[in-house]
Amino acid sequence: MANAVEIRWHGRGGQGAKTASLLLADVAFNTGKFVQGFPEYGPERMGAPITAYNRISDERIRVHSNIYEPDYVVVVDETLLDSVDVTKGLKKEGAIVINTAQPKEEIIKKLKGYEGKVFTIDARKVSIEALGKYFPNSPMLASIVKVTGIMDEDTFLNEMEGSFKHKFASKPEVIEGNMKALRLALQEVK
Repeated sequence: MANAVEIRWHGRGGQGAKTASLLLADVAFNTGKFVQGFPEYGPERMGAPITAYNRISDERIRVHSNIYEPDYVVVVDETLLDSVDVTKGLKKEGAIVINTAQPKEEIIKKLKGYEGKVFTIDARKVSIEALGKYFPNSPMLASIVKVTGIMDEDTFLNEMEGSFKHKFASKPEVIEGNMKALRLALQEVK
């Protein structure tokens, strides 16, 4: 499984980290990849920290455990940087993507000495501009696709549009808003 990409998501219940990880698994599967997408959380309520995971590979995945040394980390809620070691186990050659409006230099100070690549996106701004509400999962999903390069951006957008059309067939405004959020996020992540 040497070619597998492993991703760990950090968020809070209700922010869509679990949904984003499952959507990423669906989209990657539809492009011919072997995938895993699963959450880890206890009986906590909305707002409690949760972790979700993805494994994406060109080969069959035979590992069935949490991911302890991810290639990439996605932080959906930057307040977790104060209470969770989000870089724990993150490979040196990996990268972290953080939802924040703060300058990257300020965020890096909170990463407990992590010296790898750091990407940021203001998912709040993107989702409010695209959807009129704060739903960070679509912008964060597009951001990790951009950072990892695990699939062609056009393929990703086409697959996501198909998924949204299936789930929100009677709500074209939801489809349009989410597609706008994905496109904006692909441009905004830095």
